[in-house]
Amino acid sequence: MPGHDIHIIGGGLAGSEAAWQLAQAGHKVRLSEMRGSGEMTPAHQSDRLAELVCSNSFRSDDADSNAVGLLHQEMRALGSLILTQGDIHKVPAGSALAVDRDGFADGVTAALEAHPNITIVRERVDTLPAEGRTIVATGPLTAPMLAESIGRATGKDSLAFFDAIAPIVHRESIDMEIAWFQSRWNKGSGKDYINCPMSKEQYLEFHAALMAGEKTEFREWENVPYFEGCMPIEVMAERGVDTLRYGPMKGVGLDDPRTGRWPYAVVQLRQDNASGTLWNMVGFQTKLKYAEQVRLFRTIPGLQNAEFARLGGLHRNTFLRSPELLDGTLRLKSAPNIRFAGQITGCEGYVESAAIGMLAGRFAAAEIAGVDLPPPPRETALGALLSHITGEAEIETYQPMNVNFGLFPPIEGRTKKADRKRMYTDRARAALKEWLAA
Repeated sequence: MPGHDIHIIGGGLAGSEAAWQLAQAGHKVRLSEMRGSGEMTPAHQSDRLAELVCSNSFRSDDADSNAVGLLHQEMRALGSLILTQGDIHKVPAGSALAVDRDGFADGVTAALEAHPNITIVRERVDTLPAEGRTIVATGPLTAPMLAESIGRATGKDSLAFFDAIAPIVHRESIDMEIAWFQSRWNKGSGKDYINCPMSKEQYLEFHAALMAGEKTEFREWENVPYFEGCMPIEVMAERGVDTLRYGPMKGVGLDDPRTGRWPYAVVQLRQDNASGTLWNMVGFQTKLKYAEQVRLFRTIPGLQNAEFARLGGLHRNTFLRSPELLDGTLRLKSAPNIRFAGQITGCEGYVESAAIGMLAGRFAAAEIAGVDLPPPPRETALGALLSHITGEAEIETYQPMNVNFGLFPPIEGRTKKADRKRMYTDRARAALKEWLAA
Protein backbone atom coordinates (compact mmCIF):
# COMPACT_ATOMS: atom_id res chain seq x y z
CA MET A 1 0.00 0.00 0.00
CA PRO A 2 2.44 2.68 -1.12
CA GLY A 3 1.61 6.09 0.25
CA HIS A 4 -0.72 4.79 2.95
CA ASP A 5 -0.13 4.17 6.64
CA ILE A 6 -3.04 1.78 7.17
CA HIS A 7 -5.61 -0.23 5.25
CA ILE A 8 -9.24 -0.34 6.43
CA ILE A 9 -11.49 -3.03 4.98
CA GLY A 10 -15.19 -2.12 5.17
CA GLY A 11 -16.97 1.21 4.80
CA GLY A 12 -19.79 0.74 7.27
CA LEU A 13 -20.22 2.65 10.52
CA ALA A 14 -17.10 1.20 12.18
CA GLY A 15 -14.83 1.46 9.14
CA SER A 16 -15.98 5.01 8.40
CA GLU A 17 -15.36 6.12 11.99
CA ALA A 18 -11.95 4.41 12.14
CA ALA A 19 -10.91 6.06 8.87
CA TRP A 20 -12.00 9.47 10.14
CA GLN A 21 -10.12 9.16 13.42
CA LEU A 22 -6.90 8.10 11.66
CA ALA A 23 -7.18 10.78 8.98
CA GLN A 24 -7.85 13.48 11.55
CA ALA A 25 -4.68 12.33 13.35
CA GLY A 26 -2.73 12.99 10.15
CA HIS A 27 -2.34 9.43 8.86
CA LYS A 28 -2.94 8.27 5.29
CA VAL A 29 -5.79 5.76 4.97
CA ARG A 30 -6.81 3.38 2.20
CA LEU A 31 -10.49 2.52 2.75
CA SER A 32 -11.71 -0.53 0.79
CA GLU A 33 -15.46 -0.93 0.30
CA MET A 34 -16.95 -3.81 -1.69
CA ARG A 35 -20.19 -2.00 -2.56
CA GLY A 36 -19.68 0.12 -5.67
CA SER A 37 -17.39 -2.43 -7.29
CA GLY A 38 -20.28 -4.42 -8.75
CA GLU A 39 -20.78 -6.32 -5.49
CA MET A 40 -23.65 -5.96 -2.99
CA THR A 41 -24.67 -7.49 0.33
CA PRO A 42 -28.06 -9.13 0.98
CA ALA A 43 -29.19 -6.16 3.11
CA HIS A 44 -27.73 -2.97 1.63
CA GLN A 45 -29.49 -0.95 -1.06
CA SER A 46 -26.76 1.49 -2.15
CA ASP A 47 -23.00 1.99 -2.31
CA ARG A 48 -23.00 4.85 0.21
CA LEU A 49 -20.69 4.56 3.18
CA ALA A 50 -22.26 4.01 6.63
CA GLU A 51 -25.62 3.04 5.11
CA LEU A 52 -28.14 2.05 7.81
CA VAL A 53 -29.75 -1.27 6.91
CA CYS A 54 -32.17 -1.76 9.81
CA SER A 55 -33.65 0.92 12.07
CA ASN A 56 -32.82 4.59 11.63
CA SER A 57 -32.50 5.04 15.40
CA PHE A 58 -29.29 5.43 17.42
CA ARG A 59 -31.49 4.84 20.48
CA SER A 60 -31.54 6.96 23.64
CA ASP A 61 -29.68 10.28 23.65
CA ASP A 62 -30.11 10.68 27.42
CA ALA A 63 -26.55 10.94 28.78
CA ASP A 64 -27.65 11.17 32.43
CA SER A 65 -29.57 7.94 32.88
CA ASN A 66 -28.95 5.75 29.84
CA ALA A 67 -25.76 3.90 28.91
CA VAL A 68 -26.15 4.38 25.16
CA GLY A 69 -26.87 8.09 25.64
CA LEU A 70 -23.67 8.28 27.68
CA LEU A 71 -21.83 6.56 24.83
CA HIS A 72 -23.17 9.23 22.46
CA GLN A 73 -21.76 11.93 24.74
CA GLU A 74 -18.35 10.27 24.99
CA MET A 75 -18.11 9.82 21.23
CA ARG A 76 -19.01 13.46 20.64
CA ALA A 77 -16.21 14.43 23.04
CA LEU A 78 -13.77 12.42 20.91
CA GLY A 79 -14.83 14.00 17.62
CA SER A 80 -16.99 11.22 16.20
CA LEU A 81 -17.91 11.57 12.54
CA ILE A 82 -20.91 9.27 13.00
CA LEU A 83 -22.39 11.35 15.86
CA THR A 84 -21.61 14.61 14.05
CA GLN A 85 -23.55 13.49 10.99
CA GLY A 86 -26.23 11.95 13.19
CA ASP A 87 -26.81 15.30 14.87
CA ILE A 88 -26.90 17.10 11.52
CA HIS A 89 -29.50 14.72 10.08
CA LYS A 90 -31.60 14.22 13.21
CA VAL A 91 -35.36 13.59 12.91
CA PRO A 92 -37.94 13.71 15.75
CA ALA A 93 -37.88 10.58 17.96
CA GLY A 94 -38.70 11.62 21.52
CA SER A 95 -35.67 11.18 23.75
CA ALA A 96 -33.92 9.04 21.12
CA LEU A 97 -31.51 10.10 18.37
CA ALA A 98 -32.97 9.01 15.04
CA VAL A 99 -31.72 10.16 11.64
CA ASP A 100 -32.79 10.64 8.05
CA ARG A 101 -31.00 7.54 6.79
CA ASP A 102 -30.32 8.89 3.27
CA GLY A 103 -29.06 12.27 4.43
CA PHE A 104 -26.91 10.62 7.10
CA ALA A 105 -25.21 8.21 4.67
CA ASP A 106 -24.71 11.01 2.14
CA GLY A 107 -23.11 13.18 4.83
CA VAL A 108 -20.69 10.49 6.01
CA THR A 109 -19.74 9.61 2.43
CA ALA A 110 -19.14 13.25 1.47
CA ALA A 111 -16.98 13.90 4.55
CA LEU A 112 -14.76 10.90 3.90
CA GLU A 113 -14.48 11.56 0.16
CA ALA A 114 -13.41 15.15 0.85
CA HIS A 115 -10.73 14.29 3.42
CA PRO A 116 -7.23 14.65 1.91
CA ASN A 117 -5.85 11.77 3.99
CA ILE A 118 -8.43 9.20 2.85
CA THR A 119 -8.44 7.25 -0.41
CA ILE A 120 -11.65 5.27 -0.97
CA VAL A 121 -11.24 2.24 -3.22
CA ARG A 122 -14.27 0.29 -4.41
CA GLU A 123 -12.96 -3.26 -4.29
CA ARG A 124 -13.67 -6.63 -2.74
CA VAL A 125 -10.96 -7.96 -0.43
CA ASP A 126 -10.94 -11.76 -0.21
CA THR A 127 -8.08 -12.49 2.17
CA LEU A 128 -6.55 -10.92 5.27
CA PRO A 129 -3.36 -9.05 4.40
CA ALA A 130 -0.25 -10.94 5.50
CA GLU A 131 1.53 -7.71 6.44
CA GLY A 132 0.90 -4.02 6.91
CA ARG A 133 -1.38 -2.40 9.45
CA THR A 134 -5.00 -3.32 8.77
CA ILE A 135 -8.38 -2.75 10.40
CA VAL A 136 -11.09 -5.23 9.42
CA ALA A 137 -14.52 -3.63 9.81
CA THR A 138 -16.55 -5.71 7.39
CA GLY A 139 -19.43 -6.09 9.80
CA PRO A 140 -21.99 -8.83 10.19
CA LEU A 141 -22.31 -9.29 6.41
CA THR A 142 -18.65 -10.15 5.78
CA ALA A 143 -18.25 -11.65 2.30
CA PRO A 144 -17.84 -15.45 2.33
CA MET A 145 -14.25 -15.61 1.01
CA LEU A 146 -12.98 -13.05 3.52
CA ALA A 147 -14.91 -14.79 6.29
CA GLU A 148 -13.15 -18.02 5.38
CA SER A 149 -9.80 -16.22 5.50
CA ILE A 150 -10.64 -14.84 8.95
CA GLY A 151 -11.63 -18.34 10.06
CA ARG A 152 -8.27 -19.72 8.93
CA ALA A 153 -6.39 -16.94 10.71
CA THR A 154 -8.27 -17.30 13.98
CA GLY A 155 -8.48 -21.06 14.05
CA LYS A 156 -12.10 -20.72 15.17
CA ASP A 157 -15.40 -21.05 13.34
CA SER A 158 -17.31 -17.80 13.16
CA LEU A 159 -20.39 -17.67 15.34
CA ALA A 160 -23.60 -16.49 13.73
CA PHE A 161 -27.07 -15.16 14.56
CA PHE A 162 -29.95 -13.67 12.63
CA ASP A 163 -30.65 -9.95 12.55
CA ALA A 164 -34.09 -8.81 11.47
CA ILE A 165 -35.31 -5.74 9.57
CA ALA A 166 -38.62 -3.98 10.29
CA PRO A 167 -41.01 -2.77 7.54
CA ILE A 168 -41.25 0.90 6.55
CA VAL A 169 -44.66 2.46 5.75
CA HIS A 170 -45.51 5.50 3.59
CA ARG A 171 -46.94 8.17 5.92
CA GLU A 172 -49.75 9.18 3.55
CA SER A 173 -51.15 5.63 3.63
CA ILE A 174 -51.67 5.64 7.44
CA ASP A 175 -55.25 6.33 8.55
CA MET A 176 -54.95 9.17 11.06
CA GLU A 177 -58.65 8.96 11.86
CA ILE A 178 -57.66 5.83 13.81
CA ALA A 179 -53.97 6.40 14.57
CA TRP A 180 -52.61 9.40 16.49
CA PHE A 181 -49.35 11.17 17.27
CA GLN A 182 -47.92 10.72 20.77
CA SER A 183 -44.68 9.70 22.47
CA ARG A 184 -44.95 7.29 25.38
CA TRP A 185 -45.40 9.35 28.57
CA ASN A 186 -45.22 12.43 26.25
CA LYS A 187 -41.42 12.37 26.13
CA GLY A 188 -39.55 14.54 23.62
CA SER A 189 -42.03 16.72 21.75
CA GLY A 190 -44.78 14.44 22.99
CA LYS A 191 -45.83 13.66 19.41
CA ASP A 192 -42.87 11.82 17.92
CA TYR A 193 -44.57 8.47 17.22
CA ILE A 194 -47.66 7.36 15.31
CA ASN A 195 -49.75 4.93 17.37
CA CYS A 196 -52.15 2.31 16.02
CA PRO A 197 -54.39 0.96 18.84
CA MET A 198 -55.78 -2.54 19.28
CA SER A 199 -58.60 -3.83 21.43
CA LYS A 200 -58.23 -7.13 23.26
CA GLU A 201 -60.16 -8.96 20.54
CA GLN A 202 -58.10 -7.38 17.76
CA TYR A 203 -54.85 -8.18 19.56
CA LEU A 204 -55.74 -11.83 20.13
CA GLU A 205 -56.74 -12.23 16.47
CA PHE A 206 -53.49 -10.58 15.38
CA HIS A 207 -51.43 -12.81 17.68
CA ALA A 208 -53.11 -15.95 16.35
CA ALA A 209 -52.59 -14.85 12.74
CA LEU A 210 -48.95 -14.03 13.45
CA MET A 211 -48.39 -17.50 14.88
CA ALA A 212 -50.05 -19.12 11.86
CA GLY A 213 -48.44 -16.88 9.22
CA GLU A 214 -46.23 -18.37 6.52
CA LYS A 215 -42.59 -17.76 7.41
CA THR A 216 -39.26 -17.93 5.62
CA GLU A 217 -37.22 -20.95 6.62
CA PHE A 218 -33.45 -21.09 6.67
CA ARG A 219 -32.64 -24.77 6.97
CA GLU A 220 -28.96 -24.18 6.32
CA TRP A 221 -28.72 -22.05 9.46
CA GLU A 222 -31.02 -23.92 11.84
CA ASN A 223 -30.54 -23.66 15.60
CA VAL A 224 -28.76 -20.30 15.32
CA PRO A 225 -29.81 -18.09 18.28
CA TYR A 226 -31.52 -14.78 17.61
CA PHE A 227 -30.09 -11.68 19.31
CA GLU A 228 -32.53 -10.74 22.06
CA GLY A 229 -32.42 -7.03 21.16
CA CYS A 230 -33.59 -7.63 17.58
CA MET A 231 -35.98 -10.58 17.91
CA PRO A 232 -38.41 -11.25 15.02
CA ILE A 233 -41.90 -10.40 16.17
CA GLU A 234 -43.28 -13.83 15.39
CA VAL A 235 -40.53 -15.44 17.48
CA MET A 236 -41.51 -13.18 20.39
CA ALA A 237 -45.14 -14.17 19.86
CA GLU A 238 -44.22 -17.84 20.29
CA ARG A 239 -43.11 -17.11 23.85
CA GLY A 240 -46.63 -16.44 25.06
CA VAL A 241 -49.83 -14.67 24.16
CA ASP A 242 -48.96 -11.57 26.24
CA THR A 243 -45.25 -11.29 25.32
CA LEU A 244 -45.85 -8.71 22.60
CA ARG A 245 -48.33 -6.76 24.76
CA TYR A 246 -45.64 -6.29 27.38
CA GLY A 247 -42.92 -5.72 24.77
CA PRO A 248 -43.03 -3.70 21.54
CA MET A 249 -46.85 -3.53 21.56
CA LYS A 250 -47.36 -2.27 25.12
CA GLY A 251 -49.98 0.44 25.42
CA VAL A 252 -48.90 2.02 28.72
CA GLY A 253 -48.26 5.76 28.67
CA LEU A 254 -50.29 6.27 25.49
CA ASP A 255 -53.74 7.90 25.63
CA ASP A 256 -56.05 6.97 22.77
CA PRO A 257 -57.82 10.27 21.98
CA ARG A 258 -60.98 8.38 20.99
CA THR A 259 -61.35 6.71 24.41
CA GLY A 260 -59.08 8.71 26.72
CA ARG A 261 -57.59 5.41 27.92
CA TRP A 262 -54.53 3.30 27.25
CA PRO A 263 -55.17 0.77 24.47
CA TYR A 264 -54.98 -2.95 25.18
CA ALA A 265 -52.06 -3.07 22.72
CA VAL A 266 -50.51 -0.64 20.26
CA VAL A 267 -48.29 -0.66 17.19
CA GLN A 268 -45.92 2.32 17.12
CA LEU A 269 -44.28 3.82 14.04
CA ARG A 270 -41.20 6.08 14.19
CA GLN A 271 -40.25 8.71 11.61
CA ASP A 272 -37.62 7.30 9.24
CA ASN A 273 -36.61 10.29 7.11
CA ALA A 274 -36.29 14.05 7.51
CA SER A 275 -39.33 14.84 5.39
CA GLY A 276 -41.52 12.57 7.51
CA THR A 277 -42.82 10.60 4.51
CA LEU A 278 -41.54 7.23 5.74
CA TRP A 279 -42.30 5.59 9.09
CA ASN A 280 -40.68 2.49 10.61
CA MET A 281 -42.80 -0.11 12.43
CA VAL A 282 -41.05 -0.18 15.81
CA GLY A 283 -40.09 -3.67 16.97
CA PHE A 284 -41.69 -5.35 13.93
CA GLN A 285 -38.61 -7.03 12.49
CA THR A 286 -39.86 -10.23 10.92
CA LYS A 287 -39.18 -13.38 8.93
CA LEU A 288 -42.73 -13.57 7.53
CA LYS A 289 -42.89 -13.97 3.77
CA TYR A 290 -43.54 -10.71 1.92
CA ALA A 291 -47.14 -11.43 0.87
CA GLU A 292 -47.93 -12.56 4.40
CA GLN A 293 -46.48 -9.34 5.84
CA VAL A 294 -48.70 -7.18 3.62
CA ARG A 295 -51.81 -9.24 4.41
CA LEU A 296 -51.24 -9.43 8.17
CA PHE A 297 -49.95 -5.91 8.84
CA ARG A 298 -52.93 -4.42 7.00
CA THR A 299 -55.17 -5.94 9.68
CA ILE A 300 -53.62 -3.46 12.17
CA PRO A 301 -56.10 -0.60 12.83
CA GLY A 302 -54.82 2.48 11.01
CA LEU A 303 -52.71 0.43 8.57
CA GLN A 304 -55.57 -1.15 6.64
CA ASN A 305 -54.47 0.78 3.53
CA ALA A 306 -50.75 0.77 4.29
CA GLU A 307 -48.28 1.08 1.43
CA PHE A 308 -44.86 -0.34 2.27
CA ALA A 309 -41.64 1.31 1.16
CA ARG A 310 -39.74 -1.69 2.49
CA LEU A 311 -40.88 -5.01 3.88
CA GLY A 312 -39.15 -6.84 6.69
CA GLY A 313 -36.43 -9.41 6.21
CA LEU A 314 -33.54 -11.29 7.75
CA HIS A 315 -29.82 -11.55 7.19
CA ARG A 316 -27.06 -13.54 8.83
CA ASN A 317 -24.63 -11.83 11.18
CA THR A 318 -21.18 -13.24 11.85
CA PHE A 319 -18.88 -12.29 14.72
CA LEU A 320 -15.63 -13.38 16.34
CA ARG A 321 -15.11 -14.96 19.71
CA SER A 322 -13.35 -11.72 20.54
CA PRO A 323 -12.57 -12.20 24.27
CA GLU A 324 -10.36 -15.12 23.27
CA LEU A 325 -8.94 -13.79 20.00
CA LEU A 326 -8.34 -10.04 20.48
CA ASP A 327 -6.03 -8.14 22.81
CA GLY A 328 -6.98 -5.04 24.79
CA THR A 329 -6.45 -2.75 21.78
CA LEU A 330 -8.49 -4.91 19.37
CA ARG A 331 -5.47 -6.55 17.71
CA LEU A 332 -5.70 -10.16 16.61
CA LYS A 333 -3.40 -11.99 19.02
CA SER A 334 -2.14 -14.37 16.33
CA ALA A 335 -1.49 -11.52 13.86
CA PRO A 336 -1.00 -8.19 15.70
CA ASN A 337 -0.81 -6.19 12.47
CA ILE A 338 -4.57 -6.75 12.13
CA ARG A 339 -7.26 -5.09 14.22
CA PHE A 340 -10.96 -5.80 14.14
CA ALA A 341 -13.70 -3.22 14.67
CA GLY A 342 -17.47 -2.96 14.70
CA GLN A 343 -20.13 -5.63 14.84
CA ILE A 344 -17.79 -8.39 13.72
CA THR A 345 -16.20 -8.10 17.19
CA GLY A 346 -19.53 -8.98 18.83
CA CYS A 347 -20.82 -5.56 19.82
CA GLU A 348 -24.42 -4.96 18.81
CA GLY A 349 -25.97 -1.74 17.57
CA TYR A 350 -25.09 1.17 15.32
CA VAL A 351 -23.53 3.33 18.01
CA GLU A 352 -21.59 0.48 19.62
CA SER A 353 -20.22 -0.51 16.20
CA ALA A 354 -19.06 3.04 15.49
CA ALA A 355 -17.60 3.34 19.00
CA ILE A 356 -15.40 0.27 18.53
CA GLY A 357 -14.38 1.62 15.11
CA MET A 358 -13.42 4.87 16.83
CA LEU A 359 -11.26 3.04 19.37
CA ALA A 360 -9.63 0.85 16.73
CA GLY A 361 -8.74 3.96 14.75
CA ARG A 362 -7.34 5.76 17.77
CA PHE A 363 -5.31 2.74 18.91
CA ALA A 364 -3.88 2.38 15.39
CA ALA A 365 -3.11 6.10 15.15
CA ALA A 366 -1.22 6.00 18.44
CA GLU A 367 0.69 2.90 17.33
CA ILE A 368 1.75 4.56 14.06
CA ALA A 369 2.90 7.61 16.01
CA GLY A 370 4.85 5.45 18.49
CA VAL A 371 2.64 6.51 21.40
CA ASP A 372 1.27 4.20 24.08
CA LEU A 373 -2.46 4.88 24.32
CA PRO A 374 -4.09 3.21 27.34
CA PRO A 375 -7.67 1.95 26.86
CA PRO A 376 -10.42 4.24 28.19
CA PRO A 377 -11.30 3.52 31.84
CA ARG A 378 -13.80 0.75 32.49
CA GLU A 379 -15.97 3.31 34.30
CA THR A 380 -16.70 4.95 30.92
CA ALA A 381 -19.16 3.61 28.37
CA LEU A 382 -16.34 3.23 25.84
CA GLY A 383 -14.17 1.38 28.34
CA ALA A 384 -16.97 -0.88 29.58
CA LEU A 385 -17.89 -1.93 26.04
CA LEU A 386 -14.26 -2.48 25.03
CA SER A 387 -13.55 -4.51 28.16
CA HIS A 388 -16.53 -6.76 27.51
CA ILE A 389 -15.35 -7.46 23.96
CA THR A 390 -11.69 -8.01 24.78
CA GLY A 391 -11.79 -10.16 27.89
CA GLU A 392 -14.53 -9.51 30.45
CA ALA A 393 -17.17 -11.63 28.73
CA GLU A 394 -17.41 -15.39 29.15
CA ILE A 395 -15.69 -16.92 26.14
CA GLU A 396 -17.83 -20.02 25.81
CA THR A 397 -21.14 -18.17 26.02
CA TYR A 398 -20.07 -14.95 24.25
CA GLN A 399 -22.96 -13.26 22.45
CA PRO A 400 -23.48 -9.83 20.84
CA MET A 401 -24.11 -7.13 23.41
CA ASN A 402 -25.38 -3.57 23.47
CA VAL A 403 -23.74 -1.16 25.89
CA ASN A 404 -25.54 -1.21 29.24
CA PHE A 405 -24.80 -0.42 32.87
CA GLY A 406 -24.37 -4.12 33.58
CA LEU A 407 -21.00 -3.90 31.80
CA PHE A 408 -19.78 -1.12 34.12
CA PRO A 409 -17.95 -1.73 37.42
CA PRO A 410 -20.61 -1.72 40.17
CA ILE A 411 -21.23 1.37 42.25
CA GLU A 412 -19.79 0.71 45.70
CA GLY A 413 -21.95 0.95 48.79
CA ARG A 414 -25.70 0.92 49.14
CA THR A 415 -27.53 3.32 46.88
CA LYS A 416 -31.10 4.04 45.90
CA LYS A 417 -32.07 2.50 42.59
CA ALA A 418 -33.32 5.87 41.38
CA ASP A 419 -29.88 7.43 41.98
CA ARG A 420 -27.72 4.63 40.60
CA LYS A 421 -27.87 5.48 36.90
CA ARG A 422 -26.90 9.10 37.53
CA MET A 423 -24.03 7.87 39.70
CA TYR A 424 -22.80 5.69 36.84
CA THR A 425 -22.90 8.56 34.36
CA ASP A 426 -21.33 11.13 36.72
CA ARG A 427 -18.50 8.70 37.48
CA ALA A 428 -18.03 7.98 33.77
CA ARG A 429 -17.75 11.67 32.84
CA ALA A 430 -15.12 12.24 35.51
CA ALA A 431 -13.15 9.18 34.35
CA LEU A 432 -13.31 10.23 30.68
CA LYS A 433 -12.15 13.75 31.53
CA GLU A 434 -9.15 12.37 33.41
CA TRP A 435 -8.31 9.95 30.58
CA LEU A 436 -8.48 12.68 27.95
CA ALA A 437 -6.27 14.96 30.04
CA ALA A 438 -3.68 12.19 30.44
